[in-house]
Amino acid sequence: MTIHYDDPSVQVTATTIWVDGNTYQLSEVDEVWHRQGSRSWRVLAGRGALGAALAAPIVAAILGVLLALWLDASVTVTVAIVGVATLVGLGVGPLADTLFEYFDRSYARGSRQRELWIRWRGAPVQLLSTGDSLRFGQIYRALQRAMENLHSQRRR
Repeated sequence: MTIHYDDPSVQVTATTIWVDGNTYQLSEVDEVWHRQGSRSWRVLAGRGALGAALAAPIVAAILGVLLALWLDASVTVTVAIVGVATLVGLGVGPLADTLFEYFDRSYARGSRQRELWIRWRGAPVQLLSTGDSLRFGQIYRALQRAMENLHSQRRR
């Protein structure tokens, strides 16, 4: 038996889809479609906060250099301020990797709720509702492959 997708709550095989304990025979599925909800402002605000966290040390470093030049202090004080500002700017390097990873995860999860629907025995059935775009896409594509394989076998 071919398994197109498998996780603890969803399994898509060549003949069935199992979601949270409910089993649907693909031969009884007439149609598959999806819907998406509106954007989550909480997710978008989180992305904005990540962007600000990435930019803050660089802005602080630039402001430190400008401050050092504006103060017109002794060479020792100017070099110290520029040095500290540069170190602050360089300090974003190790932090940036972690923040970019959070950005990647944020885009993989998505900012919308997604729903997967089927028409099973003539009635619409919501199989799945998730905010995880990556997982949703994997399940939706697995179900499409299973349905395509089922239809191609029927034609033979």
